[in-house]
Amino acid sequence: MNVLLFLHILGAVIFLGNIVTAAFWKIRADIKRDPKFIHHTVKNVMLADFIFTLPGLILIIVSGILMAVQSGYSMDTFNWLTLSLFLFVLTGILWLAVLIPIQRSMIRSSARTIDDGVISNKYQNVSRYWAIVGIAATLLPVVILYLMITKAF
Repeated sequence: MNVLLFLHILGAVIFLGNIVTAAFWKIRADIKRDPKFIHHTVKNVMLADFIFTLPGLILIIVSGILMAVQSGYSMDTFNWLTLSLFLFVLTGILWLAVLIPIQRSMIRSSARTIDDGVISNKYQNVSRYWAIVGIAATLLPVVILYLMITKAF
């Protein structure tokens, strides 16, 4: 159980750490307003998702399922675990259905921005949408982390 708990916490650290770090670098690039730097940054945000966020997600899911089964937690009632799982699925839907397509759009529109030398309205609009959805997709795992630590109900 200790190894599983370690893997679960490691997955959460990698997952949440990359989400927050990627947002930090993306915001810094947008503030700098350098089209080449923005394009480079949004490509690396997407790459970091595959290198860090996805493995963190896999560690969380696999270790979490194994710990829940070993501990005999009930999935029949509404409790901290079932709420956490619901929020985790919601986060995954936001990430897969919304954030990844937005990130691809940011990469495409920032590539055009490099050619023009001016940050396009298309990029700015997509970037703003990414920020709004990204806030929700970041806050949900923070709530899940709170529920996992406190096992509030």
